[in-house]
Amino acid sequence: MNFDYSEEQQLLANSVKQFIGKDYTFEARKEIIDSASGSSDRVWATFAEMGLLGLPFSSTYGGFGGNAVDLMPVMEAIGEGLVVEPYLATVGICGRFIARGGSVAQKKTLLPAIIEGKLKLAFAHSERGARYDLAHVTTRAQKADNGYTLEGEKRVVLHAPNADKFIVSARMAGKDNSSRGLSLFLLDSNAPGVSLKTYRTVDNLRAADVRFSGVNVPADALIGKEGKAFSLIEEVVDYATALLCSEAVGAIKFANDVTLEYLKTRRQFGVPIGSFQTLQHRMVDMMISYEQAKSMASLACVKIDSADATERKRVISAAKIKIADACRHVSQESVQLHGGMGMTEELKVSHTFRRLTTIMQTFGDADHHLERFAACE
Repeated sequence: MNFDYSEEQQLLANSVKQFIGKDYTFEARKEIIDSASGSSDRVWATFAEMGLLGLPFSSTYGGFGGNAVDLMPVMEAIGEGLVVEPYLATVGICGRFIARGGSVAQKKTLLPAIIEGKLKLAFAHSERGARYDLAHVTTRAQKADNGYTLEGEKRVVLHAPNADKFIVSARMAGKDNSSRGLSLFLLDSNAPGVSLKTYRTVDNLRAADVRFSGVNVPADALIGKEGKAFSLIEEVVDYATALLCSEAVGAIKFANDVTLEYLKTRRQFGVPIGSFQTLQHRMVDMMISYEQAKSMASLACVKIDSADATERKRVISAAKIKIADACRHVSQESVQLHGGMGMTEELKVSHTFRRLTTIMQTFGDADHHLERFAACE
């Protein structure tokens, strides 16, 4: 497999990296995460101007019709810059739900708004006790006059405080862990009956626990077929996992680059510590982890758009296993090789450590995906 980017993909990668390197510096990022919203409208508008928000969507709605491989350089740059804006939540998850399962009217209304930077979304799915089981949904939806009524609670909804709308999973039939009877609904984040308990995650993203108390949604808020949403949820989460693997590759690259530079400049006993053979071996192992992670992320992004469901699940789980191992290895080694200062707030490597640690757990840890991979055999 050829892992090199095409000329167009490389140009996109260069433009995104140039923007992040110039306008999304570590100091600028600190100002953003310390702001009231924890996100920058200016950065989001720039993403829209650069075409990043429309990259995976059809030209029918103003997008560019890109595939997951086209999104790889964007996600790598996001990982390298530790971007906190809701790109994955809005474009990679909710936008994918609308593009794959939305009605024609929903696509015509929502996709152009996403592409123009006028609409941010969050996926409200995970619940207490669900762990990584996508079928575990206790939030209930009942038919009501001219629509549905939602009742339940979602936990750790990433970017919920900044979202204009939520895509919410709810059960209409079946037991709490059954894959049958699940539906998806689109609703305003400030709709009557919706309440948020907001907080900041360990990697400085904004999240919330979201409560739905008798929330009324119209019939046209349904995404996809009633009670048949599980396969779509599984497909979209796999797609998001492939993109998340590419984000991890960017963060790993930064951790390796900054650690190598530190080994070249930090002196002890009158020489750079990078001259010590033991540390050289550890740095080589980190580079091997990066190359393996990059290869698996590339495979995941290729297969997500071409494989059948069984092969897709198998490849995505294999990639997540390798990415999780690389996240743990590189994040811990980069901090250790920096010494005690590697854990300080002032160094970006400590924030990269936190992001890589959360990526390890997002959409399933290594143990979860090992079981899933084995089940696909």
